[in-house]
Amino acid sequence: MKHAFFVTGTDTGAGKTHVTCALLHATRQLGLITVGMKPIAAGVEDDGRNGDVTQLLAASSIQPPLALINPFLFIPPIAPHIAAHEANRPIDIAVIRQAFEQLQELVEVVWVEGVGGFRVPLDERTDTTDLVQALALPVILVVGMRLGCLNHALLTAEAIQGRGIRLAGWVANRIEPAMARFDANIETLSTRLNAPLLGVTPYGANPVRAAGTLRLAELREFAADTASSGSG
Repeated sequence: MKHAFFVTGTDTGAGKTHVTCALLHATRQLGLITVGMKPIAAGVEDDGRNGDVTQLLAASSIQPPLALINPFLFIPPIAPHIAAHEANRPIDIAVIRQAFEQLQELVEVVWVEGVGGFRVPLDERTDTTDLVQALALPVILVVGMRLGCLNHALLTAEAIQGRGIRLAGWVANRIEPAMARFDANIETLSTRLNAPLLGVTPYGANPVRAAGTLRLAELREFAADTASSGSG
């Protein structure tokens, strides 16, 4: 079976890339061939690549052409629609969808990482919500656990589900080691988010270690495949 998910965050800095890399490692630990995709990225390192894209490639099972992993790369680390306008290179969702479909032919699971939060503008009319709908993907929400995350998480979940998109699960990413009432915040989100908690990634853990905290079986697609193969 082919699977694909869109990984979004409560805001910039929530830890999308870190969690996506952990999801890639967790998928590989299940014996599945997987790849990470970052359709839109802004900001480059000394090697001319985006740092998030480099991390995703390192965690993936295969090394496809960069044009498939990251169709739209802009040099300045700014809002993508502004970067696209300045570069005179509009972000074309059809190009992203074509690259995504080619990746799906190569692997069993594609993890597509968004840019910024869930409603980041791509041009004058569209935002990342339109991209998710064009790819027809369920969403994994990364919640950066810090003061204010409850409001950000609940608003993001409302935006996702309000557009008819399925919130498949959420990951609590511990970005502040001394967050007050951490467990109480997890309990509040578990009660209010209509999706399973896939795991709590520890502060400072590398993606391989973080992968061990994730429960992909909580995703309906993976659970259904496991049950199906077990009944055969």
